[in-house]
Amino acid sequence: MDSSHPSSPPELDLHSLRPIKVLGKGAMGTVFLVHDRISDESAHFPFALKVVEKSSFASKVDAERRARWEIQVLSRLSFPKPHPFLPDIVGSFESDEFLGWAVPYCPGGDLNVLRYRQLDRVFSPAVIRFYLAEIVCALDHLHSMGIVYRDLKPENVLIQQSGHVTLTDFDLSRTLTRRTVKDVVSLENSGHEKPPIAVRRKPGRNLTRWIMSTSNVKNGSKKAKSARVSPVSRRKSSFTNGERSNSFVGTEEYVSPEIVRGDGHEFAVDWWALGILTYEMLYGATPFKGKNRKETFRNVLVKAPELIGKRSDLTDLIERLLVKDPTKRLGYVRGACEIKEHAFFNGVKWDLLTEVTRPPFLPHREETEWTGNLTLGCESITEYFHKQRSPPSFPPSPSSTTPSTSFSWQNDMSLTEF
Repeated sequence: MDSSHPSSPPELDLHSLRPIKVLGKGAMGTVFLVHDRISDESAHFPFALKVVEKSSFASKVDAERRARWEIQVLSRLSFPKPHPFLPDIVGSFESDEFLGWAVPYCPGGDLNVLRYRQLDRVFSPAVIRFYLAEIVCALDHLHSMGIVYRDLKPENVLIQQSGHVTLTDFDLSRTLTRRTVKDVVSLENSGHEKPPIAVRRKPGRNLTRWIMSTSNVKNGSKKAKSARVSPVSRRKSSFTNGERSNSFVGTEEYVSPEIVRGDGHEFAVDWWALGILTYEMLYGATPFKGKNRKETFRNVLVKAPELIGKRSDLTDLIERLLVKDPTKRLGYVRGACEIKEHAFFNGVKWDLLTEVTRPPFLPHREETEWTGNLTLGCESITEYFHKQRSPPSFPPSPSSTTPSTSFSWQNDMSLTEF
C-alpha cells in the first residue's frame, strides 16, 4: 500500500467512551482522558481524546480543515508503524455534534511542566542532550515524510509512560516538497558556507546515566504559554530549490525570522524552534521575548541570543541553530544529519535511544492508575458538553472573588496554508 494514502484510523464508539478528567481546553477543542467502559471497564488503559464541537466550525474559519488535517497527519504517522517519538492514532469518530480523535496518553505531562519541577527550573546539559536527541529524531522522521512541524515548543513535547518523549499537536504542520539531492549538492558546491562544527571539549555521558533528581523541588507557577501568531497568508511564488510556505504561522516566542519577514519558509523553521527550545531548557526563558508581540518580533529579527556563562558545545549548538539566515542555519543543507554530527551529541548512540531504560524522568505509578478514581462525574462525552451548555442552577454570588479558569490554548487563533 502507498504510504502516502494510509488506511483510515479505527472507528471509536463515542457512547462507550467514559471521560475521566479534562486534560486541557482550547479554541480547537477539549482534550479528555477517557477509557472504554466495555473493553477497559476498570480504566487500566486510558487514552487522550480530543473532541471538537462542530458548532465551532461556523465561528472559526478553517477550524474544520485544521481538525481533519490533524487526523490525516496522525494517520500517516501511524502507517506502516508508529515512530517511537511520535504519536500514533488510537482511533477517531464523527457524529452530528462532534469530531474527535484519540492518541496514547502521556502521564508525564509536558516538558515545560517537567522543567518547573526542577530545583532551578532548568535542565542539566546531560538531560538536555537526552531530550534533544529524541526530538531531533522525531523531527527527522517528520521531515523525511515531507512534513514541517512549525509548532515545536516545550508544551508540545510530552513525556510517555516510558519516560521517552513524543510530539503532539499537528494542526499547524503542513507538507512541503523537499529539496532534491541535486539541489542539495548544488547548495554545497555554490559557495554556501556550512556552519563549522564545534570541537568536543568534554567526554559524553552514557545514555543510561542521564538521570536527574526530581526531589526537593521549589513550588511556583509555570510560565504563561506563548500565544500563537495571528493568521496571515502571503502569496508568493515557490522557490526553485524546494517548495516553501508563505503562511505567517507558529507560536510567538518560537517563530523564526524568515516567517516574521515573510520571506517564505521550509523545514529550517523547525531547527530554529529547536534552538529556542534548547535555550529555554538551559536558561529557563526564551531568548527573544519582548514586552509585546512587536518587540518580540523585532528581537527575533535583530537581536543575538544572550549566552550566559562559559562557552560550551551546548551554547555553540544554540548559536548555530539560531542563525537568522536560514540558509546558514545548522540543519539547512543536510537536515538532522548536520545536527547529529554536532560535538554536543558526541557519544550518543542514535540507534539505541529507544533502549534507554532509565530516562531522566519516569512518571510516578499513581499518575498512571485511575481505577476507582473516575472523578469527572459524567458518564459520557455528550453529557459533559450538555452540562457545559446548561445555565447554572443559581446565580453566582456578587461578592465572589474566585478567578475564572483560563487555559493557554485560548490564544490558539492561527490558521495554516495547506
